Amino acid sequence: MWCPAPPPLPASGARAQLPRIGRTESASGTGLVGRRTARAMQRAAGLVLGLRAGCCQRSPGWGRSRGRGWSSAAAEASTVLKLRPEKNGRERILTPESMNPLVKAVEYAVRGPILLKAGEIELELQRGIKKPFTEVIKANIGDAHAMGQQPITFLRQVVALCTYPNLLDSPSFPEDAKNRARRILKACGGNSLGAYSASQGVNCIREDVAAYIERRDGGVPADPDNIYLTTGASDGITTILKILVSGGGKSRTGVLIPIPQYPLYSAVISELDAIQVNYYLDEENCWALDVNELRRAVTEAKEYCNPKVLCIINPGNPTGQVQSRKCIEEVIHFAWEEKLFLLADEVYQDNVYAKDCQFHSFKKVLYEMGPEYSNNVELASFHSTSKGYMGECGYRGGYMEVINLHPEIKEQLVKMLSVRLCPPVSGQAAMDIVVNPPVPGEESFEQFNREKEFVLSNLAQKAKLTEDLFNQVPGIHCNPLQGAMYAFPRIFIPTKAIEAAKAHKMAPDMFYCMKLLEETGICVVPGSGFGQKEGTYHLRMTILPPAEKLKVVLEKVKDFHIKFLQKYA
Repeated sequence: MWCPAPPPLPASGARAQLPRIGRTESASGTGLVGRRTARAMQRAAGLVLGLRAGCCQRSPGWGRSRGRGWSSAAAEASTVLKLRPEKNGRERILTPESMNPLVKAVEYAVRGPILLKAGEIELELQRGIKKPFTEVIKANIGDAHAMGQQPITFLRQVVALCTYPNLLDSPSFPEDAKNRARRILKACGGNSLGAYSASQGVNCIREDVAAYIERRDGGVPADPDNIYLTTGASDGITTILKILVSGGGKSRTGVLIPIPQYPLYSAVISELDAIQVNYYLDEENCWALDVNELRRAVTEAKEYCNPKVLCIINPGNPTGQVQSRKCIEEVIHFAWEEKLFLLADEVYQDNVYAKDCQFHSFKKVLYEMGPEYSNNVELASFHSTSKGYMGECGYRGGYMEVINLHPEIKEQLVKMLSVRLCPPVSGQAAMDIVVNPPVPGEESFEQFNREKEFVLSNLAQKAKLTEDLFNQVPGIHCNPLQGAMYAFPRIFIPTKAIEAAKAHKMAPDMFYCMKLLEETGICVVPGSGFGQKEGTYHLRMTILPPAEKLKVVLEKVKDFHIKFLQKYA
């Protein structure tokens, strides 16, 4: 059923006004281009208005003729607009040339090009594009819950009660969870998790952190006033480094970081325009820290900067080593001797798997070395809700304990923290459960302990599985995974593959990891993103996937590596 063609536009309508465009453009000096633009725009606008004026049903002939008219008019208008010079154009204020060069220098390999490529491949899979795999497995980052780890029930119960206090009347929640939630809410403004907290964090949670540290360290005292709740450990590390970096030229602050390192450190150092001073972990000795290597690094650095900060990651990321007490004593003595401010990144303190290894906090060892050290060595240590058995990355909960800080610097630190108002209060509540879990005799203790031990024992089994399977592959060597959540195996890359990588303007291990992703769907991070000795190549892979999936991943890596060696032999 057809409708008559749409009625003609009235002379006073938009069509009658359109020629003004041509006159205006011509008068302004665009001449023929302006008139052509006007005519093309007039034709296109007339067709649109004709469509609007008509009814929804029309004859096939009208549709075909109008369709052709619209297509040619729109094409002509588009072409002419491209020809027309841009008027009143001005450059953008923020361009790659004008932006902060320190930000441009920042790199963060864990979420770098390899993850962007993984995202592209995921979209292609969703669109039905065929690949030699059906999913992308993101083994690039220590995100436990994304890999299928289940939350700790008690932690989620307390945070839920704090978030929605009406649940405090529900019989579905245990009393020990309710008691903790009431205590936290009582310390919050308006009894609400939605209120700002003090810049250092909720007072009762800081008290719980201090009590936890005392228990962990066998009675070594901890002062709540030295505790600062943070947005994950990263926030605390960044804040401390901001205060520490100063000077110019040869007096510019040098920051010693382990190589391989967690890329947060190099990123913050770049952003602050500080001087990165590398010290190399000993791969041949299970990634141990050698004080002689520290001494070499500091001696050389004094030629071009002022080494002032020593960063330690224990247990190690990405290398998984756990430092012995003797090593920690040597490091503390070295820091005291060289007057270095110590940063102890201890977020994996619950993740120790090797039977002959034990976590020792720098704070505890420092105090047990006597007052000459404990009263003088400045130390900031960090912990988080993101790792351990909790894996609560999204809450962004964490704390730092800073000791032996100058009183005036303490004021400056609080000032810096107050600029960002406070860390997320829900994350603070999650941190409270990490440091104040159920104890024997409480209703939730057995379930909490069972869930905690399941996660940690499962991680220990996967650490051993990963080490064993990697070491069965020709051209791959993996040190024992003593702790943390990652394997950092050394991979042999043939000369032809290195040449191919150069042709693609990639680091050899980036080329390797890209090929691995494109052919298997497995996303890992090249060792060059963490730093490594010249001529060696590595990759970092998390051990967090479920055991069966982890076996599949490792088998795929094995098959890929053998084919890679054959291709580039």
